[in-house]
Amino acid sequence: MDNTSPNKKRETLPITLPSFPKRLAAGLTISILWLLSGTPHLRASKGHAELSPGFVTEFAASTEDVLQALQEVLQDQIIHGTQIFDREPTLTGAVVAESTPLFKPWKGEGKVFYKIRTDAIAPRHFLESADRGTIAVRYVLTSVSLERTRLRIDAIFVETAHRTVHTSDGTVESSEYKTIQGHLQAIQFAEQEAAETQRRRESVDLAKQTFIREREDEASLLATAQSSAQDLEQRVNSLRREVERRVKAPGVSLKAAPFGSAANIANLPAYTEVVIVIVTPHWYGVEIPSGLRGWLPLDQLELLP
Repeated sequence: MDNTSPNKKRETLPITLPSFPKRLAAGLTISILWLLSGTPHLRASKGHAELSPGFVTEFAASTEDVLQALQEVLQDQIIHGTQIFDREPTLTGAVVAESTPLFKPWKGEGKVFYKIRTDAIAPRHFLESADRGTIAVRYVLTSVSLERTRLRIDAIFVETAHRTVHTSDGTVESSEYKTIQGHLQAIQFAEQEAAETQRRRESVDLAKQTFIREREDEASLLATAQSSAQDLEQRVNSLRREVERRVKAPGVSLKAAPFGSAANIANLPAYTEVVIVIVTPHWYGVEIPSGLRGWLPLDQLELLP
């Protein structure tokens, strides 16, 4: 017997069965998209699912020179632009690696190089890093032309426990680039210096040959005039004073490059005679009696007596 009052509306239950397949389909779609995104064993940090596009630049230099600069930075054992403790501004302990699973395999053009620093604790300038893990820096070197070379730099931090990927905020990439640029400039300067040294040496050799010929011509006149010998001696001394100097007391260090912080390559005692092969506003490029070449400040040399 139905006890429901005829004046009271019967409550009806919502039918939820049709909505269940839609929720199931949505869940399956999300799962499939998650499986298709990125490397399965690495997941990006919260809010940063996409990896950084990397730092890309071009150098007005040959690939050979850029590669040499890059190799020097690869071997310096430093991850530039980051740190793990405030009292240690430089993060050392990095090693060169031929490959790493922390990056997807590179399928583009160019040569790929890696530098790895393991056991880093919450390194600076990696987004939301707060655990122990590995820093990986990837360098991709591509030849554009004989005098143009492209370099791409990517840096990530991957947690050891959770395998979460933290991208760099760009500081690491830009710092690595600046370091490579500094090495490249030193290489190019050395090449220019070598070319200039060769040119100066050829000029000195030509001057010496000219001087020898002139001396031979003048020597042939000694039989006719004693004054010719005196004139010749004066010219010899003049040329000697132009290209030769001696070290002031108490002595000076011969530098590998024309700046004060350059490495010392020899200690020259006072009054060591040197031959000038390069002249700059503040430095002389010189050759010492042993044949070794280097740089001395202008104010550390004096004329021969």
